[in-house]
Amino acid sequence: MVDTGDWCEVLPVADLLVRGARSHPDRDLIVFPDSRYTYADVLERATHVARGLIALGVRRGDHVGLLAPNGIEFIEGFFGAALIGGVIVPLNARHKASELGYIVRNADLAAVLTVSGDDAYVDFVDVMHDALPSLAEAVTDRDLHLPEAPLLRQAVLLRGESNNRGFVGRSTLDRLAETVPPSDMDQIRRRVRIRDAAAILYTSGTTANPKGCVLTHEALTRGPVERAGKRLVTDDRHISWAGGPLFHIAALSPLIGAMGAGGTYVTDIYFEPGRALTLMKQERPTTAWPWFPAMMQSLLDHPSFDAAALDSLRYLFLIGPRVLIEQVQQTFPIAELVAACGMTETAGIYALSERSDTITDRSGTQGKAAPGIELRIVDPDTGADQPQGTPGEMLVRGYCVTEGYYKDPIKTAAAIDTDGWFHTGDLYSRTETDCLVFHGRLKDMLKVGGENVAAIEVEAFLCEHPAVKAAAVIGRPDERLDEVPVAFIEIRAGHSVEPEEVIQFCQGRIARYKVPRAVHLVQPDDWPMSATKINKRALAERLAEIETGVGAL
Repeated sequence: MVDTGDWCEVLPVADLLVRGARSHPDRDLIVFPDSRYTYADVLERATHVARGLIALGVRRGDHVGLLAPNGIEFIEGFFGAALIGGVIVPLNARHKASELGYIVRNADLAAVLTVSGDDAYVDFVDVMHDALPSLAEAVTDRDLHLPEAPLLRQAVLLRGESNNRGFVGRSTLDRLAETVPPSDMDQIRRRVRIRDAAAILYTSGTTANPKGCVLTHEALTRGPVERAGKRLVTDDRHISWAGGPLFHIAALSPLIGAMGAGGTYVTDIYFEPGRALTLMKQERPTTAWPWFPAMMQSLLDHPSFDAAALDSLRYLFLIGPRVLIEQVQQTFPIAELVAACGMTETAGIYALSERSDTITDRSGTQGKAAPGIELRIVDPDTGADQPQGTPGEMLVRGYCVTEGYYKDPIKTAAAIDTDGWFHTGDLYSRTETDCLVFHGRLKDMLKVGGENVAAIEVEAFLCEHPAVKAAAVIGRPDERLDEVPVAFIEIRAGHSVEPEEVIQFCQGRIARYKVPRAVHLVQPDDWPMSATKINKRALAERLAEIETGVGAL
């Protein structure tokens, strides 16, 4: 019998906002510690930006860069570009000038939107001037002509004034917006198709430069909206809290989901555990997305943490070692801990746990295929499907998968085969209950004397030591064994441990070839990070400096 309660609705990104402003205009869409904006507020502000962009010559299909921290400017810029069918390119606010310059050129940006002001913790105008030196001397009353970025026509401040520094200031944008009737914007918005490119999200990996993942409107909206509306259901209105940056899919996807469910999204300009806890106590979210151990642990360890004050939580998304998952479940007994798999190339989540899964499954596995998504686990050498319990490379096929890496047909062909399967480079196996078990990155698998060692397995074991808060394991070249594991660890506050004690903790409890040959201590704020994860390439460089005596922790 057909399940008549299950169907798919897909809207372009901007239409989600328009629908929400029509259905519940006075409901809060997004809340920050010191400000809140309703659906009607956000649509009005985004429409104003969209009209200004039209007046500046930005057209449907143009690529629009967005460089801003979490804040209303990011929101109005994101949806303003979406309202005119622009392809949004969120730029990592932590990127340096060289990285931004590369993305501006590689993404063929027609416009860049950013913010300036005395209260900004980073002056993005200065950063953009470093990335594009000729921008500082550019005339702002005509299209840009920069040798470093030939296709870039406009640089726009969503907050702040230009002061003749190559940018169109906010007051000029507002004045230009008044010259374009809203109906012009609506005509453009109605021409957007769900399989059009909506965004290009750049992701860093083992390559020298970040890769631009082209994501359609369907990829960005379908999964998050279905999850928020059908999977994360509560008796109260859907309210999501996330502490991560909105330029990253792990935070952007929950925002889109909350909007699709007519809910509210709660966040901050930056993550600080005390501020986050105060905000959550005030706004009482039903769903929280800490996602990564470092963020979750910092919330639990904060002096103001009070689980009773967060009793509104019904769903909590977290990946990490079993010991942390079990601790969090005990702390929030009425919340469902949701395990999931996801990545930028799949617009976020492609698998998640089911309500019926046991806590054992949730703490040790990453769920099952999301509705509408196909998964395979194959031998990375032969391509043959792996039997139950045997690790292999995860392949994903479905509406969420990237259209490819922008302007890189070689990497696209290597990642997406002729049958449409995306090769994730992640190692998984399946349990008897069909749950997925993560074994680390294919490139994060160490080869120790012919034995495969998953770095994540050793990291999870190290975190079982009562003094170890976080761990990262990398390979060190070895003449006899090819490579051997080396660990970097962060110690919990109030604890102390010597590297040799950590190595001794491993002896006799995990296979000898998995035991780290060296352990290095890392201070809490000294981890090299990408947007959300420990940067192991940077750790390898740090290890080389330590062992040659060039640098020290």
